[in-house]
Amino acid sequence: MQLFSSPQSTQFPLFSSPSTNPNPNPSFSRFPSKIPFNGFSSLPLPLLKPPKCSSQQSPPPPLQSGLVLSSDGEEDDDELEGGDKALEGVLKVRRPVKEFVEEEDETSSVSLKIDSGLQDLAKKMPVFEPERVETAPTERPLGVNLELGLYRAKVLTRNFQFKEAEKILRKCIIFWPEDGRAYVALGKLLTKQSKFGEARSVYEKGCQATQGENPYIWQCWAVLENKAGNIRKARELFDAATVADKRHVAAWHGWAVLEIKENNIKKARNLLGKALKYCGGNEYIYQTLALLEAKGNRFEQARYLFKQATLRNPKSCASWLAWAQVEMQQENNYAARKLFEKAVQASPKNRFAWHVWAIFEANQGDVAKAKKLLKIGHALNPRDPVLLQSLALLEYKNSSANLARAVFRKASEIDPKHQPVWMAWGWMEWKEGNLSTARALYQRALAINSTSESAARCLQAWGVLEQRAGNLSVARRLFRSSLNINSQSYITWMTWASLEEEQGNSVRAEEIRNLYFQQRTEIVDDASWVMGFLDIIDPALDSIKRLLKLGEISDIKGLDIMKKVEGMNSYIAEASSNTASTLFIDNFLGSKENAGNSNNFDLDAFIRDKLSLDVSKLDEKMYIFEPKKTTSYKRAWRSVPKKVALPHA
Repeated sequence: MQLFSSPQSTQFPLFSSPSTNPNPNPSFSRFPSKIPFNGFSSLPLPLLKPPKCSSQQSPPPPLQSGLVLSSDGEEDDDELEGGDKALEGVLKVRRPVKEFVEEEDETSSVSLKIDSGLQDLAKKMPVFEPERVETAPTERPLGVNLELGLYRAKVLTRNFQFKEAEKILRKCIIFWPEDGRAYVALGKLLTKQSKFGEARSVYEKGCQATQGENPYIWQCWAVLENKAGNIRKARELFDAATVADKRHVAAWHGWAVLEIKENNIKKARNLLGKALKYCGGNEYIYQTLALLEAKGNRFEQARYLFKQATLRNPKSCASWLAWAQVEMQQENNYAARKLFEKAVQASPKNRFAWHVWAIFEANQGDVAKAKKLLKIGHALNPRDPVLLQSLALLEYKNSSANLARAVFRKASEIDPKHQPVWMAWGWMEWKEGNLSTARALYQRALAINSTSESAARCLQAWGVLEQRAGNLSVARRLFRSSLNINSQSYITWMTWASLEEEQGNSVRAEEIRNLYFQQRTEIVDDASWVMGFLDIIDPALDSIKRLLKLGEISDIKGLDIMKKVEGMNSYIAEASSNTASTLFIDNFLGSKENAGNSNNFDLDAFIRDKLSLDVSKLDEKMYIFEPKKTTSYKRAWRSVPKKVALPHA
């Protein structure tokens, strides 16, 4: 407890050690260990602080408790010797006096040099110790404030209030530096704002604060490095995440996806096998394995793995969609439609489910149903311009250009920085013969970003426009600009070569084709495509143990995985005997849910009961103009001019 504050020192202990006292009092050792403080027992704590004194005022008198306070030891000794002898047995509390050394001797200078050298060495040493706030335990907020702060930051991030969310997360890190959730949330927030350097620093501090034992921070850091193109660093961080927690399935899966993009298929299969070994059945692991099997044209194995993924999580819209697209590629239309129905039931507000299903129905010739699905998706996702872009193209192909222009205009107002909308609008105006409007729309798309893949496609389309218009020099320049962005575009190279052939420059056309083949990046397929993940599993138990090291597993989950892996081959042999995959789909979907449910999916009843949408009022969701200007919805659509003016940038 601190009694007084001294001008020389702001903090000092109540009892100073005898070694710091230049003139120790011999009576100190004879003083009893228990000191009665009767004079202080009745005083509250705030009254112990001394009054402030100026230089003209005299110091306050000593307290009448038998306690002598002084700043100079010599004066007190004189008082004791010539004064009151009754004070010999009283403890004297001395204020520590800061001693200033005027002249440093040789030993002190050497010690200072050693200390500075140690400080420089300590700065270079990696220390896994968080920066903690020196606060009393009573001043630290309760743990529930951390949960509230994380939730509040999540809500603010969803509302795009990034500064307020960042402020809350940094405060959480200050008070709870050992909790990794704040670091993960702050790193994702900074990554969303493209502040990769700051996000990397946050992840690094988080790993130090948690002493490298939090796999979530390692995994998020690895994803950041993967996006930045630092593949080697990302591999090291994914490895660190799996070392921190071998049951962290996101690290195994993210690492496997990285290896798939790098065409290291054998390594990816090994990582996915380890994920099954340590983490058990997981929908993402099964889904990725199924896509690998489908790419290797092993569709029976892929269907089995998709089934396992949907059994693990029936609400996984991504698994249903991936399975449906595989069936689309095999032209199993009935099975694909059933899977699309399951996808929208699993996640009714998923914009990808409605969009992909609508494209499927349009390819099957059911344009009315495709439009209906796109309108439902737009009603559920009014801020998505991609649904409106596809709807506009359908309206242009099957209805009228004026209706398509109105939809394009609304899509561009929803997201003015979405390049594909401006490109598709420009393509439609070119087909309609409005070349000046098409050029302006292409310029608007390039003004958003002139170095993206969409910009390369826009330049290629613009080059075709100028080629058809007879501006050959402009077309060549546009093709060259497109190839500067994406030199692997086969369509751009061949379009440029055909332009030269049409002009009679066959030699130049052959040179362009040769340039394409010379600079093309060779992608060598991995030898593991010859054998699938399920094909390489030997039915013998020893081979299975040797492949996935399942003999080391002692828990029940590992034994269950072993039994399932052993039964895969017999199941695949049975599934492969069924030539029609629709029978497989019917058996699976019929056995998943209640037997009393009908297999026929009523879309109108579903959106009415589950989504509270009226089919007859879907067109009202496409309303473009304000009701005050136009009372009739159809009149508003018809009032759109053929040549619309571009909105200002």
